[in-house]
Amino acid sequence: MTQHPLSPTSTPVPPASVPQRFAFARDTFAFANELFWEYRMDPATGATTFRRREPSPAYAHRCFVLARATRQFHYHACFAPARPAVSDDICRRLIRAVLSRNPRRPSAEADRVAIPGFADLRSFSTAQETLLKATCGGAWRSYVLRSHWRMVFPISRRHQARTASALTQGIASGAAPVVHLVRFPALTINHGIVLFDARPSPTGTVFSAYDPNVPERPTALEFDATSRTFRFPANHYWAGGRVDVIEIFRNWLY
Repeated sequence: MTQHPLSPTSTPVPPASVPQRFAFARDTFAFANELFWEYRMDPATGATTFRRREPSPAYAHRCFVLARATRQFHYHACFAPARPAVSDDICRRLIRAVLSRNPRRPSAEADRVAIPGFADLRSFSTAQETLLKATCGGAWRSYVLRSHWRMVFPISRRHQARTASALTQGIASGAAPVVHLVRFPALTINHGIVLFDARPSPTGTVFSAYDPNVPERPTALEFDATSRTFRFPANHYWAGGRVDVIEIFRNWLY
């Protein structure tokens, strides 16, 4: 049966050209998307207060930029640590070559962009942080996304159950889904992360995720099958609790 194009179950299955499963320690950026605000959560009341960071961060509002770039490197780059590193000019061209490719479908292994001198994205982004920050794209790319239209429409519990199923199937097939976390019309969270593992839990499913705001360690996105609700844990910018999840960078609408 042909699925409706808006159905979350239409997640494409990546071809066999993804050579290895996504690994946090290998396939993520070492630097963070910074925040313009410092958040403080009151555990007694659940209230969140915030104030502007001083000094203002130099690299912020790029969570979707880094989430997309993470998957593009996973889908389109290969690393060649035995080869000598290249100049910054050549390195910049290689980065642009990776980022010019489709974030929705991986390249064949033979067509991947080779990054010499480094073993993986984590080590590459440690050594070339400044160059990658300058080349991956401006903050405007986090605002001008074709998928942002979806969050203004109601997101039902049925939609979230289908989304959880599609994400689980996608990860099992080798994909690294990028998801948009929202609480629209509230603006308490509007964020992009990359999922790379799914495991059953007593209440549903726990997804392991790369959060561009917290590059030091993986985080978790939990799905409760009874309430058909996603939950994102508390951290330095979010008090924790229910979120609505939209998979992005998966077809021409998203």
